[in-house]
Amino acid sequence: MIKNKTQLVVVGAGPGGYAAAFYAADMGLEVTLVDKGAQLGGVCLNRGCIPSKALLNATKAISEAKSSEKRGIYFEKPKINLDELRAWKDSIITQLGKGVSGLAKKRKITVIKGKGYFEDNETLRIETEKGQQFLNFEKAILAIGTSPSLPPAFDLGNPRIMTSTEALEVPEIPKKLLVVGAGYIGMELGTVYAELGSKVTMVEASPTMLAGADPDLIRPVQNYAKTAFEETRFNTKVQKMATKGKCIEVTMEVNEKNKVELYDRVLVSIGRTPNSQDLGLENTNIKLDEKKFIIVNNQQQTNQSNIYAIGDITGGVLLAHKASKEARIAVDTILGKNPLPITQYPIPAVVFTAPEIAWVGLTETEAKSKNQKVKIAKFPWTASGKALAGDKTNGLTKLIIDPETERILGIGIVGTSAGELIAEATLAVQTGLTAKDLALTIHAHPTLSETLMEAAEVFYGHCTHS
Repeated sequence: MIKNKTQLVVVGAGPGGYAAAFYAADMGLEVTLVDKGAQLGGVCLNRGCIPSKALLNATKAISEAKSSEKRGIYFEKPKINLDELRAWKDSIITQLGKGVSGLAKKRKITVIKGKGYFEDNETLRIETEKGQQFLNFEKAILAIGTSPSLPPAFDLGNPRIMTSTEALEVPEIPKKLLVVGAGYIGMELGTVYAELGSKVTMVEASPTMLAGADPDLIRPVQNYAKTAFEETRFNTKVQKMATKGKCIEVTMEVNEKNKVELYDRVLVSIGRTPNSQDLGLENTNIKLDEKKFIIVNNQQQTNQSNIYAIGDITGGVLLAHKASKEARIAVDTILGKNPLPITQYPIPAVVFTAPEIAWVGLTETEAKSKNQKVKIAKFPWTASGKALAGDKTNGLTKLIIDPETERILGIGIVGTSAGELIAEATLAVQTGLTAKDLALTIHAHPTLSETLMEAAEVFYGHCTHS
C-alpha cells in the first residue's frame, strides 16, 4: 500500500533527482521519489550521458585501429553488428538503472512510477499504470529536466528525422547523415556515426562550433571534423525539410543562397526545452521565466517556499553534475542549513569529442568580453612525452591567471582524457590556488596531468619541456 503522505517528494529521478532523494534519506527525511520513466536514472542515464559515452567509447576503437597503421600495426576493416552494439549499450544502461533502484531500496525510499501533477502547493497527483494516487507533501524538489528541441517545421512525423533520443538507439548506419547543430550533442553523435561509416554533413547557424569554449581549444576538434565529416558548414540555416521517398529533402541557406539536398537521415541537435508544461505548476505559486524555466533563488527555492527546483529545469548550464550539486544545496536548505549557492562553485564543462575539450572557471573569451586583465600560460602537448608516446599530441593545456595575485581563475584543456584532467583544474580554481601552487606540485611522469604543472611553469618562464 503506497502511503499518501511524505515529508519530501522528489519529482524526477535523474542525476539531480536521485541525488536529492538519496541525500535527504541519508539525513533522516522520509522521502518519496516519483518518476515516469521505465527505470530510474532520468535522461542522463537512459537517453543521454551514459549511452552516448558508451557509443563514443565503442566507436573510438575504430579510429584507434585506423591510426595504428602509422605505428606498424594493421587491422582488418571492422565488421559492425548493430544488434550486438545496441545490446551492449543497453546492458550498461540496465545495469546502472538497477544500481540506482537498489540504492533507493536500501535507503527505504518510496518509489512511485508515474507522472506527477500538482493539484496545489501541498498535493501531488500521480498518474500510474494502476490509476491515480494523491500524495500530500511537506516539501518538494522538482528535478524534471529538459527534452530535445524539435521545431514544428522539422517535425514531420518521419522517423528519419531524429533527435538525440532516437539517434542513441542507432536504428541504422545511414549512408548520408545531416547533423543540424554543432553543439556538444551534435558533435558527439556526429562523431559516433562518422566512425560507424556514415558520410556526415554538419551544419551550424553560428560562425563556429561548441559555443562557450575558447577558439584555441576548439581548433583540434575542428581539424578532426574536417577529416572525419564529409563537410562542415557554418553560418548555415536549415529552412525546411520534406519527405522525399526514403530520404529527407533539406533546404538550407548557405552564403545567402538556398541549397536543396537529400539525406538518408537527419539529426536535429539545436538545444533542449524545459519540461515545465502539463505539470500543474499553474496550481502553485511557482514562477517561470520567458523560456519556461523555473525561477529559483540561491537556495534553489521557487516562489513557493516549500517547493524547490534543481538541474536543467532551472536553466543555465545544462549539466548533470550541476544538478547533483544543486540537489545537495536544496536538501541542506530544507534541513535548515545555510549552504553556499551554486554560483560559488566552479562548474567544469566537458565535451567528449575527438579530442575531448574541458574547461572550468573563467575562459579567455570571457575575460576579453569583460575587459578583464589576465595572463595566459599555455603548454602544447607536442612537448609532452606521454602525449607523444600515445600519439595524442593534438592537445593543449592553458591557464587563465590573475596578473596581480597569480591566482588561477580558469583552466582549459583539449586532448585525450581532458574530461579526467579537468578534476584537478576544478580543485585548483575552487580552492583559489596560485600558479605557483600548481608549479610546485609534483606530478607523476610520464602523465598528461604534468601538462597542468608545466603550463604553470610556463607562466614563470622556466618550463622544463617548453
